[in-house]
Order: sequence, then structure tokens, then C-alpha cells
Amino acid sequence: MITVAIIAILAAVALPNYQQYVIRGKRAAAQAEMMDIANRQQQFLLANRAYASKASLEASGYALPTEVSTNYSYTITVGTGAVPSFTITFTPTGGQASDGALTLNSEGVKTPAGKWK
Repeated sequence: MITVAIIAILAAVALPNYQQYVIRGKRAAAQAEMMDIANRQQQFLLANRAYASKASLEASGYALPTEVSTNYSYTITVGTGAVPSFTITFTPTGGQASDGALTLNSEGVKTPAGKWK
């Protein structure tokens, strides 16, 4: 009985830590993909003098990797001002939803800052 109680206590402590570890790992994969999209945006800007919309990016053959697309959906907002700009937003879905959205813009600003380490 004591052994079962000890195992239950260890599981109660270890399981939440493991779940947070998994969430952070999935977040890191999404952040890496956001950086890849930002690099693609810079290449598109050099070639076309404008940033790509999500539709343009996908038309060029880009698709989110499966390990990211199962946990996040994304949008790309392209600015319409005199200076080209973009904002990439990854919104978590499913079990990742408690983590909150991630954004990266053309100036390199990453929000929320506490999740970009």
C-alpha cells in the first residue's frame, strides 16, 4: 500500500511537468517554422518587392510540416502601407491550445516575449 501511495505521489508531480515539457517542445517546433516563413518572406520581398500572403506562399508550394500543423494553424497579415510589412500568427489548437498564440513580424518582434527564449 505504501508503494502504491509513493508511486501515486510521484506520478502526480511528474505528469504535469512532462505535459509542460511536451507543450514547450511543440512550441519550439512552431517557432522554428515561423522563422522559416520569415526567411521565405525576405526572399519573396527581394524577388517581388512585396511580402507574400498566405495564399501566395502556399501557391509556391509551401505547407506546414505535419508535426506543426497538427498543433497550430497560422495566418500571415501583409501590411498595405508604403513600407512593406508582415505579421505571422500561429494559433495553437487541440492539446496545445492552453499555450497561447505566437506572433512574429517583419521587424523581428516576437510576442509574447516570455515564450521566445
